[in-house]
Amino acid sequence: DFLLPTEAVWACTSCGACVDICPVGNEPMRDILDIRRGLVLMDNAFPKEFEPAFRGMERNMNPWGVPPTERMKWTEDFDIKVPTIEENPEPDILWYVGCAPSTDARAQKTAQAFAKILDAAGVNYAVLGQNESCCGDSARRAGNEYLFFELALGNVELLNEVGAKRIVTTCPHGLHTLKNEYPAFGGNYDVIHHTQFIEELIAEGKLKLKEAEAESVTYHDPCYLGRHNGIYDAPRNALKSVSLNMVEMEHHGAKSFCCGAGGAQMWKEEEHGDAAVSETRFAEAEACGVDTLAVGCPFCLTMMEDAKKVDGSELNVLDIAEIIALRLE
Repeated sequence: DFLLPTEAVWACTSCGACVDICPVGNEPMRDILDIRRGLVLMDNAFPKEFEPAFRGMERNMNPWGVPPTERMKWTEDFDIKVPTIEENPEPDILWYVGCAPSTDARAQKTAQAFAKILDAAGVNYAVLGQNESCCGDSARRAGNEYLFFELALGNVELLNEVGAKRIVTTCPHGLHTLKNEYPAFGGNYDVIHHTQFIEELIAEGKLKLKEAEAESVTYHDPCYLGRHNGIYDAPRNALKSVSLNMVEMEHHGAKSFCCGAGGAQMWKEEEHGDAAVSETRFAEAEACGVDTLAVGCPFCLTMMEDAKKVDGSELNVLDIAEIIALRLE
């Protein structure tokens, strides 16, 4: 028995706000994840909504359950050639695309936009293609440590074999897992987020960009990019590079408000409350009175798009890669 209600155990989004704000250094989020681990591994007790995601990761190496043979489907009918590691075995950049950008219809637009940016900048890169598997973030946050170990060990073996000089991810959850959790499995890599790489390419003059025409934007800091990894400036610098008028939300930077999808919440319905986390966050963005809400995470993108539908808003929701790609000369 736990003093913490079971409902609360599974409601945590692992956003890290509790760890950030606690004045005496307590880390409730990590305690909750430990409790989840015990429930799943010892009692086989977890929300049944997780079953499809677990099954997808076990059988098809992604929580959407999309077959590996369709991992590169987002490149079909696309006017840019996206090279696999077999086609380009010595890339300067290994692009770890991630499950959502590879398989989710909305997030695939982020992948296509980033591919356009890499192509425009003449980057020597490659992707893992059908051999890419889920990083395991959702499995670990949902308490399925056994499944996480399986995915992590397989990925580390592949990444070590490839010997990538540098890895770029299009998902903060992939960034966090590869950068901070894979070293325990023998995987030590130079890993950066796609907004960091975009910032680099712009600073090096490798992208010719058109300036925005009196457009305004607010940026939502993903928890696993901001609080968990301290990356706040790169996304904003990329947006400012095309002269967008930046307006900050009430909660931003280290005090940003979660989208509601972290901690494996992406795969289940929220517990009942006064308001959905995503809708609360979207309302903050709308209150800024801007043209566009910029994000840097495929989970955040999904949650903000869903909240937009509920609200009936006309606010644009775009990944930073999409915003920059639209302004390529």
